Amino acid sequence: MSERFIEGVRLSNPDKVLYPEQGITKEDLAEYYRIVAEKMLPHVTFRPITMVRCPTGRQKNCFYQRHAGSGVPKQIEKTLVPGFENPYLFVRDLSGLVALVQMGVLEIHPWAVTTQRPDRPDRLIFDLDPAEGLGFEAVVTAALELRDRLEKLGLISFIKTTGGKGLHVVVPIDPIHEWQVAKAWTKTLSDQMAEDSPGLYLTKASKAERVGRIFIDYLRNDPTATAVGPYSTRSRPGAPVATPLSWHELKPTLNPAAFNVRTMEGRIARMKSDPWETMLEIRQVLPDLARGLS
Repeated sequence: MSERFIEGVRLSNPDKVLYPEQGITKEDLAEYYRIVAEKMLPHVTFRPITMVRCPTGRQKNCFYQRHAGSGVPKQIEKTLVPGFENPYLFVRDLSGLVALVQMGVLEIHPWAVTTQRPDRPDRLIFDLDPAEGLGFEAVVTAALELRDRLEKLGLISFIKTTGGKGLHVVVPIDPIHEWQVAKAWTKTLSDQMAEDSPGLYLTKASKAERVGRIFIDYLRNDPTATAVGPYSTRSRPGAPVATPLSWHELKPTLNPAAFNVRTMEGRIARMKSDPWETMLEIRQVLPDLARGLS
């Protein structure tokens, strides 16, 4: 049985193909995380994570895992979260990312909390999920409208592709608000968008009602709810990557599928600056929506 050590992690079967369409192997994926580590690590380390594991590749037998089990490499650590009995997993560095690859993890979903303050979210997530058949340009329009509404409330936001057909608008906040406050706040703002444009948006997950509209999913803002991490791969055809963007990149002609394991090295080399570079420096709290939206 072949093996290779990357970042101090024993990678067994490095030639195992995880994405058959592109021929991307386990070793390729580990090397990918080496490439994106500098930009990815600030947003995924020291956070409880949910993983999508696909030990035999993306096509079959994938499953979610939150808690520690047998065979977890030592580079992946455990943390307790108040209110939950079993410890959750987290990584602290690049070796932890490579250890996730060793486990066959194809998706990394960090919580919106840190291990230092696991009871208070430090990010809000608005997941813009379009109905089947709705063009990506409609999602772009929704994201820009949401950004503008947040700006009027004095909040800076960031954007990323999801590795699918939607977009995530991310709002960094100081970790002082309880989860129920954060969720209620995002629901109020999402409902306001849906009330103002009922033909474009809705905040109910009903598939039947979603035809031709965008579901503004504020339910990501719950203690165990997660969103795919920036630069994480997805267990989907094409080896897509959830990719942070600058707002000026967000155009109707943007093709999210262009961001994948094979293209990310070139993108990073071409970037003049990191679109999310300032996120960790921002200090902002949730304003009073009742006053801000009046």
